[in-house]
Amino acid sequence: MYQSQEFKRGIFYSVISYVIWGTLPLYWALIQGIDATEALMFRIVLSLIFMIILIPLLGQQKQVYQDFSKLIAKPLNLLIIVLAGYIVTVNWGTFIFAVNAGYVLQTSLGYYINPLVSIILAMIFFKERFNKLEWLAILFAVLGVVYMTIKVGEFPFISLILAFSFGIYGLLKKLVPMSAISSITIESMATAPMAIIYLIYIGQTSHLSAGVNMSTFWLLFSGAVTAIPLLSFSEGAIRIPLSLMGFIQYIGPTIIFVLGILVFKEPFNVDQFITFCFIWTGIVIYIISQVIKIKRRPKPMEYLE
Repeated sequence: MYQSQEFKRGIFYSVISYVIWGTLPLYWALIQGIDATEALMFRIVLSLIFMIILIPLLGQQKQVYQDFSKLIAKPLNLLIIVLAGYIVTVNWGTFIFAVNAGYVLQTSLGYYINPLVSIILAMIFFKERFNKLEWLAILFAVLGVVYMTIKVGEFPFISLILAFSFGIYGLLKKLVPMSAISSITIESMATAPMAIIYLIYIGQTSHLSAGVNMSTFWLLFSGAVTAIPLLSFSEGAIRIPLSLMGFIQYIGPTIIFVLGILVFKEPFNVDQFITFCFIWTGIVIYIISQVIKIKRRPKPMEYLE
């Protein structure tokens, strides 16, 4: 069976990654008065700087070079990784905007929906077949979106952008697997030129909202808060089954949900509660379907010593 120590480490790394992702609204709430797009561009540049510092500290220069060489040899794979970098940038930007604009609960809803979106994407692009419970889970998620649109009078654009952008990002990463350090570094290299050009343009034509203040100080850590949970997630994913990771992932949106109500004091009326009940019901059905799959699945040889 799994070596118990490695298994525990896998759970630890996975939980840490989702706890960090779940508490990120608190971090972005510290950054007031800085334009969301500008904050996003700084985040991209600082992520690259953080990775450039981290790579030699972890002794990963050879690994990154090898992964980059493989991408150069296969232009299509390089294009996919570059596209993944821009897709996750959309996800980051939407998240920053949502927190600053007071849509924390919508971000929670988006990350609750994300696994169900991944099911749909797998069906479309990998021709995977799903059982009745998984279809029922998707149906409840759709009903939640429809109910929110009709009764709350608010189409959850933010939730769906977050869910689909992260789902597509995961899809692209599945097509070109590589180490987390290489992936984050190369994605940052692909998007950094855009970010630098934007910041130079804004600095020359108008005025950067970042300056000598506490918000800018906190912004300096955005590279670290971007890379650390991704690296932690990667370390967890190679030590525990994907099915277990699927359960742990709900830590993130649950923390965001609690923060939205208790810390950010966002309004949460009956109609919004019913919307979340649809989504939560879909998630419970989805989890049950995964438990059934796990019980029916023969134990793979790689789980044995």
